[in-house]
Amino acid sequence: MYIFVYGMKKIRFYFPSLIAAVLIAGLGMVILPRQARAEVEAQSGVVVTVIYSEPINVRGGPSTVYYPIVGRVSPGDVLPALGVSPGREWVQVAYPDAPGGVGWLYAAYVSVSGGELRVVEPPPTQTQIATATVNPTFAAAFIFQPTATRLPTFTPPPPLTPQSFSDTSSSRPSGLAAGVIVFSLTLIGIAVYTISLALGRQ
Repeated sequence: MYIFVYGMKKIRFYFPSLIAAVLIAGLGMVILPRQARAEVEAQSGVVVTVIYSEPINVRGGPSTVYYPIVGRVSPGDVLPALGVSPGREWVQVAYPDAPGGVGWLYAAYVSVSGGELRVVEPPPTQTQIATATVNPTFAAAFIFQPTATRLPTFTPPPPLTPQSFSDTSSSRPSGLAAGVIVFSLTLIGIAVYTISLALGRQ
């Protein structure tokens, strides 16, 4: 009986400590940063070397659209490699500055050495990418509707009227009559002059 009571006391004494230890261990497993797991996974010896001539972005996932930039690496930097995306376009690396200690590099900008990488599923996106929409009012300002205008009509010129010329040959009799009068007056003048001369001699 004494042993049972002593055992119960010991259990009651250690029970809170045991519960606390279990809780701490559980929390440690839950909140264990991905960085530590990444370091463990990176012990395979596979590394990537940045071969691009300029600094490149480290992203939170294998996409330039759905994942944000979490850091930058410079040409010649070597990082532990963890895996590749299903399309092998991105390489997952251990990157301490990224949330969770894991980042992604574009595969065309790095060189993988030390072995083969396993395919890693991309992480879930943080926020859903909003679909770009166009404001109908704004779009309507760029829609030009041509106004219906009448084409210029051709107005024909007035018809040409032929010029009429009168025959001047019919006026010759009047000119002839004037000549006869002038000739007659000349004869009369000569006759008068002759008579005056004759009278003057007498």
